[in-house]
Amino acid sequence: MDNPADTAILRRMTTETTNTDILIIGGGLNGCCMALAAAQAGLAVTLIDAQPTGDMSDPAFDGRSYALALTSQRMLAALGLWDALDRHAQPMLSIKVTDGRVGDGAAFLGLSFDAAEIGDGPMGYMVEDRHLRRVLLAALAQSPAVTHRTGATVIAQDTGAATASVTLADSETHHARLLIGADGRQSGTATRAGIRRTGWSYGQSALVCAIAHEKPHDGVAHQLFLPPGPLAILPLTGNRSSIVWTETTDMAHRIDALPDAGYLQILRPRLGDFLGQVTLAGARHTYPLGLTLANDLTARRLALVGDAAHGVHPIAGQGLNAGLRDIAALAHVITHAIRRGEDLASPQVLDRYAAWRRFDTATLALATDVFNRLFSNDNPLLRAARDLGMRLVNGAPDLRRGVMREAAGLAGDLPDLMRR
Repeated sequence: MDNPADTAILRRMTTETTNTDILIIGGGLNGCCMALAAAQAGLAVTLIDAQPTGDMSDPAFDGRSYALALTSQRMLAALGLWDALDRHAQPMLSIKVTDGRVGDGAAFLGLSFDAAEIGDGPMGYMVEDRHLRRVLLAALAQSPAVTHRTGATVIAQDTGAATASVTLADSETHHARLLIGADGRQSGTATRAGIRRTGWSYGQSALVCAIAHEKPHDGVAHQLFLPPGPLAILPLTGNRSSIVWTETTDMAHRIDALPDAGYLQILRPRLGDFLGQVTLAGARHTYPLGLTLANDLTARRLALVGDAAHGVHPIAGQGLNAGLRDIAALAHVITHAIRRGEDLASPQVLDRYAAWRRFDTATLALATDVFNRLFSNDNPLLRAARDLGMRLVNGAPDLRRGVMREAAGLAGDLPDLMRR
């Protein structure tokens, strides 16, 4: 005979329904920021996270870091997060771009960008993943407007004229006025909505790690363009830097399989000696590189943000920044719609978001694709042309400042959360 208590629990689980204003699928950095931005707008939010709750009380450094543009820092400040991040953030005071070869390191300087030229502060900040994630999770836990559902997998979704809904693997159902997909490049939210993607593989992989070094970095970020692909050296707090190092996929797998000593033996000639002796700090990671764009950013009562909307080459370090700009734009559109008494998920409102972000994301995808193809080779004619181009930009202050403002996220129409 069935246990009555077990039967009651099963019945409750199969019929439990939750209603909310905003339903977000994906509990990564973009999903967390979207939840906090929506909560700040006075909306009730449910965040569905497939990952279980981890212990973030004192996480070890795992080698992952992010380059936050100046406008991304402003957004985190507007959400009340920056005070907790500030002491962990390393300002990027200048960026130096080099077109080189293995063994040159940062010997030849092609372009130099100094934050003092734009007068708005640092061009951006480097923040470790562990600090950013911990601050976001703490803010979610403290927000009464956010329900954070962890270890939950979505198995079905539906969007109707008035509501959107998802069903979880445990049969729990959630309803909302707007469904937001923040669930990465393989977005199940986009797939279930019938949104197709355009993209391709670059045949490259990024080797990601952090190094400790003998000499100070002085807040300078370096972008080295080497024949196999770009290598970024990004300053972290202390005498440490984050490395994002692109190789062909086959070579990246071979390098990743090496012990730390062998890994460093291959990395050191690419860095040169301007940082002195280097050692690994934290774990190593490898990620395949490609371009993927959702053909539509919205559908009925649904919007995509972050990598669910666009995944680009890390050549300009703009992946997370583009996602945060999506979130700021969507929050802006929703907030202003509510003030006008509109349905926050009507086609007219969501079309405003799509129109705002479509051009920027397409432009970013095109720029990163072209730059990667242009610089990831050792063709002497292309090398001569790109070196001439960098010298021309370096010698044109107005053009150089325009590039810097673009990199800092200051160009174009800024959403409310990214304004000073």
